[in-house]
Amino acid sequence: MKTVLLCGGKGTRIRGVADDIPKPMIQLNGYPILWHIMKYYSVYNYNEFILCLGYKGQVIKDFFLNYESYTRDMTIRLGEKKSIEYHNHHDETDWGITLAETGNDALTGARIKRVQKYLKDDDNFMLTYGDGVGDVNIKALVDFHMSHGKILTVTGVRPPARFGEIMYDDGNKIIEFNEKPQATAGRISGGFFVCRKEIFNYLDDREDLTFEQEPIKNLVNDGEMMIYKHDSFWQPMDTFRDYSLLKNMCEKNAAPWVIWK
Repeated sequence: MKTVLLCGGKGTRIRGVADDIPKPMIQLNGYPILWHIMKYYSVYNYNEFILCLGYKGQVIKDFFLNYESYTRDMTIRLGEKKSIEYHNHHDETDWGITLAETGNDALTGARIKRVQKYLKDDDNFMLTYGDGVGDVNIKALVDFHMSHGKILTVTGVRPPARFGEIMYDDGNKIIEFNEKPQATAGRISGGFFVCRKEIFNYLDDREDLTFEQEPIKNLVNDGEMMIYKHDSFWQPMDTFRDYSLLKNMCEKNAAPWVIWK
């Protein structure tokens, strides 16, 4: 099963970090957050990726075109018989990556529709955002999707709370204090979708088509959308604060999504 990643974001709310690169290329521990997401799927043996490129997509292309030189020792022999000899290996040798130009300003629905041609032989595929990480159990997610037969499964997460939470009894005595806990009520979309090919019946090529609006509303109205509940770690990288949080987790070797060795 292939994994489609939406990689066209500009990162306008993370100034100073994403000024000249697309947001999915912001680095954590020396690698783009996009790479972290791909690496996570790879742990579950999903190694075929389709990247929906947009803003400064060439930066993403350059990263993967030069991946061997970025990640391996090598000897370069110059002159007329120029050659490159690589001396070691990386763990991503079985990755297949389709880099698809889906429009500089296209919104998410149009981007997904424009990669349909790379999924024509697939009954199901996975889809997520190129700027959010989590410790979602991908095997359980896929098993759940296959069990219900609906067109779309979304991973429903509890968003991290922005403020501390105080629990108190009837006498105003504090019984629990949590500094910025995970929210306990309600769920939001965390990405990590699984889609049947019929999803494309709900999409078109309009530049301004947002996947999360008209297409998803129609899927809900048709009873074709299910939620996979995920209660542990999930974190988007929408702001500089989010970036700093994720960066700090990586630096402390405390990133819950880093489950590879």
